[in-house]
Amino acid sequence: MPTYEYACASCGHQLEVKQRISEDPLTECPECKEPSLRKQLNNAGSFVLKGGGWYKDGYSSAKERESAPSCSTGTCPAADS
Repeated sequence: MPTYEYACASCGHQLEVKQRISEDPLTECPECKEPSLRKQLNNAGSFVLKGGGWYKDGYSSAKERESAPSCSTGTCPAADS
């Protein structure tokens, strides 16, 4: 279930709420009881895949594949260690 951030335009109270995507957004502030609660945009940053074995690793350009070490040519990094 996703977590949403809310802020009240009247009193400035902020809160995080876990709710289903299908649920209506909250409108009433739990602190001041005014209908001025607004959902905030979430700037969590970008999603980065670290390590090997991801889609981007297997579908690089032909030029990148030629310069990368290959196990079939005997230059496999795992075999060197």
